[in-house]
Amino acid sequence: MNEYCIAVVDDDRHIRELVQAYLHKEHFRTVGLSCAEEAWELWKTTPPDMWVLDIMLPGMDGYEFCRRIRYEAEVPIIMISARDTEVDKILGLELGSDDYMVKPFSPRELVARVKRHIHRTYKLKAAEGGKREESPTAAALTITNGQLQVMPEARRVFWCGDEVDLTSKEFALLKAFAERPNRAFTRDELLTIVWGDDYFGSDRAVDHLLKRLRKKIGQLPIEAVWGHGYRLRTEEGGVADEAVRAD
Repeated sequence: MNEYCIAVVDDDRHIRELVQAYLHKEHFRTVGLSCAEEAWELWKTTPPDMWVLDIMLPGMDGYEFCRRIRYEAEVPIIMISARDTEVDKILGLELGSDDYMVKPFSPRELVARVKRHIHRTYKLKAAEGGKREESPTAAALTITNGQLQVMPEARRVFWCGDEVDLTSKEFALLKAFAERPNRAFTRDELLTIVWGDDYFGSDRAVDHLLKRLRKKIGQLPIEAVWGHGYRLRTEEGGVADEAVRAD
C-alpha cells in the first residue's frame, strides 16, 4: 500500500467511493468523509497527505474548509465541483487550492493529478532537502532586513526577535523578497517562485498569499508597485544583508 493517504470529502457517496476505488488501484490509502466538519476533526487528529475536496458540502462549504486548512499548512488540495465558471475556479485557487476539477470528471485524470501534486509536494522536496544537507556551511546562512530575519536552511523566520510560524508557500514568498530587498517582482515571477512553472491559476493567488503573510507579520514592509507587482522595502536605517554567514 502507498505510504500517502488521500482524504476524499464529498457528500455524494457514489462519487466519494468511485474516487476512492480509483485511488486504491494506484495503492493510495484513502479516507472518505461526507462533510467538512468530519474532515476538520480528521485534520486535528490524523491529518492526511492530500485532500480531494468538494465545494458544495452541507454545513461548512469547501471554500471555508480550504481557507482554514491553508492557514495552517500547505498540504495539497484538489477542489472538485459542478461549478464551472471562471469566478468559481479563481476563488478556489485564491483560497489556496492547488487544482480545480469540474464535475463530471475523469477519475483517471483525477488520479494523475493526485500523483503529480504528491510528487511535487513531497518527493521533490525530500530530494531537494537531501541535496541541501550535503553543504556543511549552508545551515549557517541567514538573511536579514531591518527587523526581519530569515533562516532558509532551518526554515525559520523572526520578526522583531519573535519567531513567526509560516506555511511553506508563505515562507517561499517571504524568502524571495528577503533575498532581493527593494527589487520589484511581478506577480508572474512570484507565481513561478512559489507555485512552480506549471501553475495555471490566476496571478491573484499572489495577492491572497501576501494577505495571509501580512496577517502574521503586520508591519512587514512589503509594498505594491503599481502596474507591476510587489517589493520588500528596506527600512531607513535598517540593515539589508542578502547573505550573512554566522561565525
